[in-house]
Amino acid sequence: MVDASAGIGLGHRRLAIVDLSPTGEQPMASARGRYVVVFNGEIYNFPALRRELEGRTSFRGASDTEVLLAAVEAWGVEGAVRRFVGMFAFALWDRAERELYLCRDQLGIKPLYYGWSGGTFLFASELKAFRAFPGFAGEIDRDSVTLLLRHNCIPAPRSIYKDVAKLLPGTLLRLRGAADREARPVAFWSAREVAERGVASPFTGTPEEAVRQLDELLGEAVALQMVADVPLGAFLSGGVDSSLVVALMQARSSRPIRTFSIGSTDPMYDEAGHAALVARHLGTEHTTLVVRPEDALAVIPKLSTIPDEPFADSSLIPTFLLSELTREHVTVSLSGDGGDELFAGYNRHVWASRVWDATRRVPMPVRRAGARALTSVRPQTWDRVFGRLDPVLPGALRHRTPGYKMHRLAGLLSADSPETLYHRLASHWTEPDAVVLDAREPATAITDRNARADLPEFADRMMYLDLITYLPDDILTKVDRASMAVSLETRVPLLDHRVVEFAWRLPLSMKLREGQSKWALRQVLYKYVPRALIERPKMGFGVPLGEWLRGPLREWADDLLGEQRLREEGFFDAGVVRRVWAEHLSGRYGWEYHLWDVLMFQVWLAEERRSGTRGTVQDRPIRASV
Repeated sequence: MVDASAGIGLGHRRLAIVDLSPTGEQPMASARGRYVVVFNGEIYNFPALRRELEGRTSFRGASDTEVLLAAVEAWGVEGAVRRFVGMFAFALWDRAERELYLCRDQLGIKPLYYGWSGGTFLFASELKAFRAFPGFAGEIDRDSVTLLLRHNCIPAPRSIYKDVAKLLPGTLLRLRGAADREARPVAFWSAREVAERGVASPFTGTPEEAVRQLDELLGEAVALQMVADVPLGAFLSGGVDSSLVVALMQARSSRPIRTFSIGSTDPMYDEAGHAALVARHLGTEHTTLVVRPEDALAVIPKLSTIPDEPFADSSLIPTFLLSELTREHVTVSLSGDGGDELFAGYNRHVWASRVWDATRRVPMPVRRAGARALTSVRPQTWDRVFGRLDPVLPGALRHRTPGYKMHRLAGLLSADSPETLYHRLASHWTEPDAVVLDAREPATAITDRNARADLPEFADRMMYLDLITYLPDDILTKVDRASMAVSLETRVPLLDHRVVEFAWRLPLSMKLREGQSKWALRQVLYKYVPRALIERPKMGFGVPLGEWLRGPLREWADDLLGEQRLREEGFFDAGVVRRVWAEHLSGRYGWEYHLWDVLMFQVWLAEERRSGTRGTVQDRPIRASV
């Protein structure tokens, strides 16, 4: 759609999920013609909204996009989005008022970028669309590169390019013409308000009542997200979150649902056996792909194009392989993401408060001496020590990479506040602006005191920061990019915003109990799956990165980290990077995650310069240029 008189154009490339007919095509105009929308995602409660709106408008088709437009006509933009349950990023053009609205869902499940190129305002679901615009400069923001090195991703609202931002979750941006550079996003749903209100007015029923209500709420969320006009399945790792989503799906299906998992030839990274046992108990139609090292390594060349910008979470590799497997059979897959952030599922939620309580009264010189003692032992030695002790260790102390975690613990001992401790937990490079040349690390929601929620418990503050940073910027970004790269839609029922609101009302004692995480979620799951199939140490979703960099990826990494290359490109201090690379190769330290941050920037930069010319897409798919 092009409105030449207003100087606006809307384009869209659709992965059709609901209403596959031409009546679902976009850009779509509202019944009265006032609004035009391009929309990425799904409004799950659109059938209920449609029934409410049927007396006000006549519907041409059966899509949720048409319901979105009707809702805006009936209740206004903000009134409509407050009623939406879903994952969405859309651009809405108001022909009457000559105003453009950009909107992103409550939790940031779907991406949306915006910015300026000269006097033109650009907006899209992918940065690839920006690069296709003639004259787009694409100047790299060095300050954002420091954030990549610290967090292995670039947190919103920043992007890899200057003058291009990510729209924050739960916000609306209203633009009155391309010259309106003063427009600022306004929240229609605030995670901070939800967290503070929930903790201030907690659920007062019994634990049994809380579990029953959570079961009902999650069941409703899953049922809504099972609506699709294409084949549907689910990711299944055998852990708490994915097993619960699959159990609730199977309870609502008259036939076996399709479930998918990947295994590994390395037992340290293999959960396929656990997933198969859960699938057998629930009666799903289960498919497992055992990934060989060469299968995973074959994904490496694609890491420059799957994300829109440098992204260094190495679990993107197995996530892509799982998405690729799943897409061979279905078009939509449900996932268990979100449970850790809402129900205290990460190890740090369990032990970070204990570390702080145990160390804050110890004099700083003593803490620093303890840190030196921990790092004096090589990570590989720690791994062997924990390996021998594994049969007698409690589950909370069993980890896949204990050596790495012991070295990380050493960095926490000198923290002067709980927030500093969390910041270090969320960090790879602790001084990234000393590594990136001519750069200064910007403030983020983690370091900005004004952005912090007023929550008395340290564990709650960690979960809140996870919810607004790590979840949308890393986890959801990874899942979206990996799945959409193979045209698979992934839905996350645990992040129905009503589930999020209820989770924040639950007291911390219903999340962490006797050293065990996700207590309330587990109680719901045990209604469907025996406890014995679930209770085991948390494994995560990773690859043996350190071994690969010393082995099959060494030559590849050597080239990307070559001293002359680093100096010519001029983004990193070559001396620092080369020293860290040498220490990793020697086995003295495990710097794989720090190095992966640099390597992922390097492969992205190489692709950026290879594709070079602006104004062409060069065989890169644009999902939704909104």
